[in-house]
Amino acid sequence: MKNYKNKIEKLMFAAFILVGLTTFVACSDDDDPPAPVNEEEVITTMNITLVATGATTITLQSQDLDGDGPNAPTISVSGDLIANTSYSGTIELLNETESPAEDITEEVEEEADEHQFFFVTTGAINQTDYTDQDGDGNPIGIDFTLTTSDAGSATLQVTLRHEPKKPNDGTLADAGGETDITQTFNLTVQ
Repeated sequence: MKNYKNKIEKLMFAAFILVGLTTFVACSDDDDPPAPVNEEEVITTMNITLVATGATTITLQSQDLDGDGPNAPTISVSGDLIANTSYSGTIELLNETESPAEDITEEVEEEADEHQFFFVTTGAINQTDYTDQDGDGNPIGIDFTLTTSDAGSATLQVTLRHEPKKPNDGTLADAGGETDITQTFNLTVQ
């Protein structure tokens, strides 16, 4: 009987220890701060500046002050491009719902490894080339070149992707990620 009593006491002691350990391990520290949430940027305006030696500076703008509201963006192109010319391009992104307007371009530069602009052209544009890179040597697209061909009409679609696959083959299909902003500009090359 004594052996039986010792076994029960040992089993009860082991159960007590097991319950105590389970309770200790299962408790979490609620004082840990939550992981920071990286909210998506609000982009109301895309300004593209195209500069060529001896030519008038051309500006392209897409402005959508109501964001996802009912109004379509206002698109403007300040002039015609010159045929067979290379332009240096720069993109500026703004959040004009704030005063003064927030420069979202700075955030894209700071998080360059998580962003990339993509350029899709048709018509009288020969090519676009990236002239800036992130820390890993992958293209960003805030700075780029655009080369026109012979006179005619053209389109330039500019898309900013958040968290694209890098490196990628330069297409939206291969890049994946989320679109932060996209706009197509109708251009004339003379």
